[in-house]
Amino acid sequence: MESMTDIIVVGAGPAGYSAAINAVARGKTVRLLSSSPSYLEKAEQVDNYLGFHQIDGASMMKVFADHALAMGITAETGKVSNIFAMKDQVLVNFSGDILTARTVVMATGVTKTKAVRGEQELLGKGVSYCATCDGMLYRGRKAVVWGQADDAAEEANHLKAIGVQITFITNKERPAGLHLDISFIQGALLEIQGQDKVTGVLFKTPGASGKDTVLETEAVFVLQNSIAPTTLVDGLAVENGYVAVDRHMATNIPGLFAAGDCTGLPLQIAKAVGEGLVAAQSAAKYIDEQKA
Repeated sequence: MESMTDIIVVGAGPAGYSAAINAVARGKTVRLLSSSPSYLEKAEQVDNYLGFHQIDGASMMKVFADHALAMGITAETGKVSNIFAMKDQVLVNFSGDILTARTVVMATGVTKTKAVRGEQELLGKGVSYCATCDGMLYRGRKAVVWGQADDAAEEANHLKAIGVQITFITNKERPAGLHLDISFIQGALLEIQGQDKVTGVLFKTPGASGKDTVLETEAVFVLQNSIAPTTLVDGLAVENGYVAVDRHMATNIPGLFAAGDCTGLPLQIAKAVGEGLVAAQSAAKYIDEQKA
C-alpha cells in the first residue's frame, strides 16, 4: 500500500482536471486517475464554453492537460475497480494496486454501458472487475471474460497464464492480441447466473439464428472501460440515475465527493468545471476539519 494522498480524483475530463488543479491550488497532494479518454476529446466543435469559441474537443482537453502539467499534475492511466470509504481514509483499487487517500472526488462522467443482469448482485461472489486482483482465486477453475475494455485481451491472457480456464465473450470481433488457446465466443452477455455464487452465464450469438445459450462458469470478469459509480462504491446514493450530491458536491458517504456529468444534468463543460472546483474546495476543507 502506497503513502497517503490528500485527494484522489477519479476521471480526467473537465470536472476531474478542474478538481485536481484546484486541489493543488489549496495546497493538497493530488493523484488524477483516468481509465479512458474523455468524451470531450471526440467533440468536433465546442461553441458554448466561455473564452473558447469554436475550438475542437481534443484541443480543449490539451489546454486542460497542459494547465494541469504546469502545476505538476499528470493523469495516470489505468482502471479504478472499487472505492472503499473507511473512517479516516478512502481506499481506491487502481489496476490492482490499493491507493489510500484522505478524500476522493469522483468525476467519472456518464457511464455508457449498463450492468448485466445479476452483475451487481453477484459482485464479490464470482463477479470481478480486476483480473490482476482476483485471478489467482480461480486458478484451475472456469471463468468467463466479458471483454469490452481496450485491454480486455491482455487481462484474459494474464488469467490464462496463471492457470485460469478462460472463455472470452465479446460482441466485437476476436481481439488480435488474444491468445490462440483461449476459447472465443462472439455474442452478447445477457445475464450472470447464480444465487450465493456465480454458476453460469447466459449469452446470445448474433444473427437471426442466434439463440440464448447457458455456459457454466465459476467466475465472470467484467472488463469494460468505465464502471458505473454505484458499482464502484457500495451504498452510494443516487437520484434519477445520477450520483446524489449537496451544494458542496458531497455524497452521502463521508470523504467522498462527486462532480461533473456523473451528478446529473445539464451535461455541460461549464457545469463540470465549476463543480470540480467546488468539490476540490470542499474536499480540502473536509481534510482541514479532520485534522483540527
